[in-house]
Order: sequence, then structure tokens, then C-alpha cells
Amino acid sequence: MKVHELPQFTALQSAADSFKSDEKLHLRQLCSDSSRCAGLVASHESGDAKIILDYSRQQVTGETMETLFDLADKVGFTAKRDKMRAGAKINSTEGRSVLHHALRMPKGYDYSCNPEGKAILAEVHEVRDKIEEFTNKVRSGEFLGATGKQLKNFVCIGIGGSQLGPEFVNEALKADAKAAKAAEGRNLRFLANVDPVDFELCTRDLDPEETLIVVISKTFTTAETMLNARTAKKWIIDGLAAKGVTDAGTITSKHVIAVSTAIDKCVDFGIDEANIFGFWNWVGGRFSVCSAVGVVPLSLQYSYDVMSSFLDGAHNIDEHFFNAPLRENIPVILGLLGL
Repeated sequence: MKVHELPQFTALQSAADSFKSDEKLHLRQLCSDSSRCAGLVASHESGDAKIILDYSRQQVTGETMETLFDLADKVGFTAKRDKMRAGAKINSTEGRSVLHHALRMPKGYDYSCNPEGKAILAEVHEVRDKIEEFTNKVRSGEFLGATGKQLKNFVCIGIGGSQLGPEFVNEALKADAKAAKAAEGRNLRFLANVDPVDFELCTRDLDPEETLIVVISKTFTTAETMLNARTAKKWIIDGLAAKGVTDAGTITSKHVIAVSTAIDKCVDFGIDEANIFGFWNWVGGRFSVCSAVGVVPLSLQYSYDVMSSFLDGAHNIDEHFFNAPLRENIPVILGLLGL
């Protein structure tokens, strides 16, 4: 039986119609019911941190929520969630696993529920260690640009999931005191649009001598990304030529890095293989911020320590999602409210 044919789904459709037509179910009336409001709260505590989800301002009642939880049970949500955790290929359109949660597991984590868990975790931390080492060198001044100046500007070139998540996190971290302090004197920019006006606005106040380009493309063939990458590379080369540095190969190796799985294409572009950071086909684009896609540029701007804390927080919520009962599970409740 398909989801829309289940009695729970039909009941939810009827409830939705009632909320539209019954004045007693208007949000003004619902919010005046103190017992209802008190029942539509979930929380998650970890150490000194606590997250409280108050969803009493949603057009639902306790009965609505019970129907939603019943629907989740009926479709086997918990079993499907466990399959995702264990590495089953739940991405049926591409025949892939969905393992973005593995990106934020700490070293030594028991990932035995996945037959390939140990190997996956080893690969994840190999990349994370490489990111930590490189970004620390850039931030400390050990890795310098072609003219010997410290790299303080980071232009992140990507599109879709390679741009949106990292840019959102960048905006959020600006409001965090520790992250903001770590970013002092540095600039992180994102470039997705191929309009030359956008490129001009993105780079007009940056010094090519102090700029590192981060090209993000799994295949290194995405048309928009590669057009911007070529434009940025030329901007760097032309800018440094004016300073007397004319070796394009040296300039590229010092001022362009990549997040990609296409190592040969990156090397052909002039990028030093040591400065190519990989990820895996089980990282969906919209979930890629916790991979090198987000961790490389954000670590350059805010430090790897800050990003490591970010990943630890994401892992904490992963554990809550996988283990908390559905009626207390914040990500599950948010998903059901969306339905």
C-alpha cells in the first residue's frame, strides 16, 4: 500500500481541511490552550548545552501529532533510519548509501553497525587530518603565496550544494564570538554565479598576492564552476605578473586548491596534488557542508578547531536523531511537521 493510501495519511488530510475551515482550530485559539502548548515541546541536552523545540505555534494538536507518529510507524520509519545508519543504499535513484553522518563521527567511534564502518571512518579522518594540517599552515603563515605574503583572503568557487551549505554556516559563524575572533583579518567569499559583475564585486577589494582560490567540484567538470575557476586563475596570474612573478605554474600551485575526486583534472589545472581534498559519492550535495566541501574553506576562515567543534555538535544531534524515541526526537518532529 502506498503512503497516500494509508488511513493515517487520509486522517491527516482531513485534519488539514479542518484547520482551514474550523475557527476553533485557528492558531489564535490553539495558542490560548496552555495544556496543548505545554505538550508540544521537545528538548535535547548534552553537557552544558540544551536545545528546546517549542512547536506549539504550528497548526497541530496532540491528536495530529499522534497521527503523524502513527504514520511514521506504519511506513517503517525507524527501520529505514537504521538502514541509512548502517550504510544500506537508500538513495535508490543513484544506488548509493547516504552517510553524511559518518563525516562527523569522532576518531575511535564504534561504527560497527555498518559492515564497512571502520574503513569509512579511517578514510574520513585521513581527509580531516589533511585539512587540519593544511589550514593550520595557511593560517599560521607557514604556507605562503607566491610573493611570500600570507594568504588571508579565500574565494570559494562552487555551485549548488558546494556553495549553499558552506555559505549558510559562514553567515552563522559570524555571530559566534570564538569563531569571529578566529576570523579577524581574514575574508571568505563565495562565488557561484558566472556573471562577470559578480566576479568583480567578489574580488575588487582583494589583493591577489594574499588570495587563495578554493575550487569545489566533485568531477572538476561543472561548467559554471570551471568558468569561474579559470577566471579566478587568470585574475591571480595577471595580478602577480604585475608584481614581477611570471611563472604561472608556481602561482597556481600556491594560490589555487581544490575539493574534488578528479585528481588528474585538478593536477592538469595546475593544482598541487597535496592540496586536493577528497570526499565520497555517499555525500549528497545538500549535506556536503560537513565534508571537505565545507570544512576546507570554513577552517581557513575560522580555524580547524572551530570546525571540529561544529562537527562534534552535528555528531551529537546525529546520535539524538538515531537513538531518541520519535516523540522526543527533534529532527523527526521537524520532519513530520513539514509533512
